[in-house]
Amino acid sequence: MPVAALAVALGAAVIHALWNMVIARSPDNQATTAVAIACGVLVALPFAVLRWNVQPEAWPWIVASSVLELIYFYLLTTAYRRAEMSLIYPIARGMAPVIVLIVSIAFGVASTPTQAAGVALVGFGVVLVRGLRGTARWSDVALALSVATAIAGYTLMDKQGVRYADPITYLFLILVAPAVGGVLFVAARGGWGRIRRAINWQPVAAGIGTTASYGLVLVALSLAPAASVAAVREVGVVFAVFLGAVILKEPVGPSRWTGALVVAAGVGLVVLG
Repeated sequence: MPVAALAVALGAAVIHALWNMVIARSPDNQATTAVAIACGVLVALPFAVLRWNVQPEAWPWIVASSVLELIYFYLLTTAYRRAEMSLIYPIARGMAPVIVLIVSIAFGVASTPTQAAGVALVGFGVVLVRGLRGTARWSDVALALSVATAIAGYTLMDKQGVRYADPITYLFLILVAPAVGGVLFVAARGGWGRIRRAINWQPVAAGIGTTASYGLVLVALSLAPAASVAAVREVGVVFAVFLGAVILKEPVGPSRWTGALVVAAGVGLVVLG
């Protein structure tokens, strides 16, 4: 893997973990998320217009992905209100590729022994992240798994949909509905004051970060194979635990650190296998 691709993929992973931290630490993470998504859509808009290319076949996938994105953001904010980022992020991001693999196998895609070993590692890593002595509630683990399922769902949709549209245009279109829906949802449950109070540099930066992260992934994919890029991005799992421990002051013990490393290694085997 070229050094440039490695650096870009690592940058995407770090940015992704950072915008999750912004949401996790916010006192009103639903409003913060709504503002962040809206900012991300505004950032993507000029690039989407300049590169506009959407075939009719893309629209069913765009609609399906938009619905799953909306569900994902709702589950993610709910999870971060209930549990630590250092618990939710590794499980959600780590299990998503595993679920994608399982669904693909169910539809006839062959797997390898390396991928099977990766799935086993991810499972073991999730147990370690939760804590061998039951330091986290299983209900929170289940919520993190529901986030992973939503991620896997829109990933499978996007894999099909992006064949019929420019990637930047596609990104813009799948985020429009979550942006509008998120703002209206928050406003309906607290008034527009919730949105106004959430407008500051942090969600704006997070919104820019979502678009920047995706853009960096596209650059990395142009420089290296997709499997390598996907594997490198799993460094974000470990970085998220670091942010949880150092910035958010979460109770991160040796088991959670080890679990995050095991999850990242397992996902690496899944995507490279």
